[in-house]
Amino acid sequence: MASEEYLDIVRKAIRAWDKADTEEKRRYVANLVTNAAGTRLCSDDVVRLFIDWLDTYHESHLAVIREIFSNPGSTRFDIWTAIYGDPVREDSAEADLYKLLIRDLSTGGVIRQVRDTNADGQFLRKQAVRRPSGPTNSIVESAFEGSKQYMLTELGKQFVHYSMNEVVRRVSGT
Repeated sequence: MASEEYLDIVRKAIRAWDKADTEEKRRYVANLVTNAAGTRLCSDDVVRLFIDWLDTYHESHLAVIREIFSNPGSTRFDIWTAIYGDPVREDSAEADLYKLLIRDLSTGGVIRQVRDTNADGQFLRKQAVRRPSGPTNSIVESAFEGSKQYMLTELGKQFVHYSMNEVVRRVSGT
């Protein structure tokens, strides 16, 4: 705990805590620092990344993360309904914001769509779905589509484990 590397993390966390908009984000920063001192489940670089996420992501992002953590395999429709209730118009500011939240978390490496893997954890290519020729649907995919499931990435799971839990227990054998 007295190492310079850990003190750098603490200083970075204090800056993030000071800039946090909500008490909940402050609690997450405190959890992260406490858990980083108590266990070595992930590297210091990953802890720094998690502090950046807490500094960057809005409470709305964190609500999506918590929902996917609580209900892995949720679709965008499931997530929206659990957090906000009934869907809104596709051309509304709320729908645009929701698509932005999902895109931020997907490109940020926190969440991803559920994909099949082999025994070595390698992602398997999806089988092409042949659609019969005929009239095509002219409506684009909804912000609230209900067919593609989402899950936390392994990095996203560690983020929840370190920041959203009060005390992290050591994984046996490590």
